[in-house]
This record gives sequence, structure tokens and C-alpha cells, in this order.
Amino acid sequence: MGSFSIWHWLIVLLVVVMIFGTKKLRNMGSDLGGAVKGFKDGMKDGSSSDPAAPSAPAQQVTGQPANSDKSAIDVEARQKS
Repeated sequence: MGSFSIWHWLIVLLVVVMIFGTKKLRNMGSDLGGAVKGFKDGMKDGSSSDPAAPSAPAQQVTGQPANSDKSAIDVEARQKS
């Protein structure tokens, strides 16, 4: 009941290859490798920056967008009245 034998894993591998195909699995592997490489590069770049330097302040989110349409109807206000 514990771990699976090598035959179980070979059958699972065969089913996965039959479902996805070798080309898609190869592309997925290269995409995953690129993502890991990008993550490592990002971590390396992030650790080399000056931690004492202040970061840019986050922009404040307001309730109304800057280019709001004044003719828009507030659905909740319409339902209340």
C-alpha cells in the first residue's frame, strides 16, 4: 500500500504521453525551465539592489476613475429609490 512500484510510474508516464503528446510535454518543460531561470535571475537582481533606498510610493486608488462618465447610472442608487 505504501509507494508505487516502477511499473505503476511507467504506466502513468505512458498515459500522460498519450494524452498530451511529446511535443506539448517538451514545450511545457522548456517553458517551466525558462520560468525557473527567470525567477532565479529576478532573485539575484533583487538581492543586489540597495535595501536602504526607498522604493517608489504606491499610487493611491480612488473611488472614481479619473475619466469617469458623468452620465453613468449608479445601479445601487437606482434600486434604492
